[in-house]
Amino acid sequence: MFSGGQNLRALREQLGLTMRDVENASAKVADKHGNDEYSIPPSRLSDIETKAVVPSIYRLYSLAVIYRRDIRELMSWYGIDLNLIAADIDTIMPRKSHVSDALTAMSSARVPVRLDPSFDLKKTSNIGRLVEQWGVVPLAYLEQFANCNYTYGYVGNEDLTMYPILPPGSFIQVDESKNKVVDGGWRSEYERPIYFVETRAGYTCCWCSMAGETIVLQGHPLSPVPARVLRYPQEAEVIGQVVGVAIRLGEWHTPESLAAQKARPALN
Repeated sequence: MFSGGQNLRALREQLGLTMRDVENASAKVADKHGNDEYSIPPSRLSDIETKAVVPSIYRLYSLAVIYRRDIRELMSWYGIDLNLIAADIDTIMPRKSHVSDALTAMSSARVPVRLDPSFDLKKTSNIGRLVEQWGVVPLAYLEQFANCNYTYGYVGNEDLTMYPILPPGSFIQVDESKNKVVDGGWRSEYERPIYFVETRAGYTCCWCSMAGETIVLQGHPLSPVPARVLRYPQEAEVIGQVVGVAIRLGEWHTPESLAAQKARPALN
């Protein structure tokens, strides 16, 4: 694999440019912007091409202009891939609310492009097991779907177990490393861990508690879904803890639909 400098040299030679040509062109860029940092003397260009010297952001801009290439491509030759911003952006959580433009420069993202035909919007599902193919498409905010540390689920249109905290139609992010039920330690229902659980009847999101060799799957107090007691782990597997959720606002179920749900028999 070529280094960044070798790629830049090959690109210059493909265009039939000499080092003096690059110097003269970069000098014009420097004059236009009133900043000598854009200028690239032949000696510095030689160091960049042959001695693994990393160009400054100003000189990298000049090279992108002179060589007619996207600066993101030149940055990728030095190991900087802007399409990875979404995967790295959660390394810090700012204390104050803010507008984020960090992902607007991204050009592509890895997302599911083909799902298992058995995917049913009515049922809660483990999306990670339904993805048949990943592909690169220009949907930057979905890049985190490729993170192998998490799995992703969909709360079925008929699953009211954690309503109204997790309304039907929500997409959830599940941390599989947190698959042990925590007993206590929360101050409110919003701090209580919600788990993504697989049972013989399918998947569900719920609060959990252990009772000997059984696990209690408990819904929200406002939910019409009754609690279930199952043998653990024979009848229920805790996939992980729900750590992220994407929901649509303004589409809450009406009281009539909740009443209809109460009339349905509970899943076993």
